Amino acid sequence: MKGCSVSINHVSKSFGTFHVLEDVDFTIKQGEFFSLLGPSGCGKTTLLRIIAGFEFPDSGAVLFDGKNIIPIPANKRQSNTIFQNYALFPHLSVYENVAFPLRIRKEEKKVIDDKVCEYLHMVQLDAHMNKKPNQLSGGQRQRVAIARALINEPHVLLLDEPLSALDAKLRSNLLVDLDELHDKIGITFIYVTHDQSEALSVSDRIAVMNQGKVLQIGTPFDIYERPATEFVAKFIGETNLFAARVETCTKMEEVEDDQAEYMIRLDIPEFESPVMVTDYEETKPGQKICFTVRPEKIRITLDKPNTTRDDINIFKGVVDEPVYSGFQTKFYVRLENGTLVKVFKQHTNYLDNGPEIEWKDNVFVSWSANDGYIVEDIDQ
Repeated sequence: MKGCSVSINHVSKSFGTFHVLEDVDFTIKQGEFFSLLGPSGCGKTTLLRIIAGFEFPDSGAVLFDGKNIIPIPANKRQSNTIFQNYALFPHLSVYENVAFPLRIRKEEKKVIDDKVCEYLHMVQLDAHMNKKPNQLSGGQRQRVAIARALINEPHVLLLDEPLSALDAKLRSNLLVDLDELHDKIGITFIYVTHDQSEALSVSDRIAVMNQGKVLQIGTPFDIYERPATEFVAKFIGETNLFAARVETCTKMEEVEDDQAEYMIRLDIPEFESPVMVTDYEETKPGQKICFTVRPEKIRITLDKPNTTRDDINIFKGVVDEPVYSGFQTKFYVRLENGTLVKVFKQHTNYLDNGPEIEWKDNVFVSWSANDGYIVEDIDQ
């Protein structure tokens, strides 16, 4: 593996009185595809610019394989950056754009020819090497930028929202290409994006940021299925989120590594009866928490589910609004006490879907206690 580890050690940065980064501290593993994800203004691009050497922190350090790189100029670091706007030279051909870093290093012509051809082939632009950037599509221009960044063989590739200028379909295709390229060359990728679907699709791990702080770091599965805070739960995908109070917490059984599972009964004002949820951490009766259940985890039916299990949550309601989107329908269901719940129903085989559910239908929504999740404590 050719990449290096990148350690962000207690980095803080302010512009005037505005605190952009507050004591950011984590390590990116060697060869990892790591995403910095968050809304505009959360500090992710500033952090990337500090890693690149375009900004300097007020305090803290950035280490490549244990070596502090803050004193090292941007052009001397073992990293290259790909920007949103490609930053190509419009008067140079594709070949010359990619060759530019090697010409700066005064490499021999044969070395330049061989390496430019190698990297243009890697990004599937062999047939376009003599064209100018304005003769290429947006996706092709981004490929040129990628080839130029990689030809220096950096240990770390920094990507600052590189696909934001592309249309949705092209963005999706190029994202797959980026993932394959990462697998092929094996260096460390640090990818900045505000698009959760991009981050979930390609990342080994994700750092979710907001207001200059890292709220959670984990795999895409962890971030989506086990959000650490209310903000992460709402920012990653869609969810149903409610404030709740613990009524009872009962230890069920020991699972692996001597970890216990608990069945927790929640009082949620928006529901007319208690909600059951499982968790691996004991909570105390009276404790205030946040509860979330993803819309795709909820089942919607015309008939009441035939079950005697006490770990299935079942509520009656009326379809307030169905929104059809091809591969799924999003239902807004108004429960008997007025609470609105979002439900996603995936479209599979036509005959497997059962009777069609329509606007104003009386329905039942249900989900397993295992499909809900306790997000965080609420300050009491």
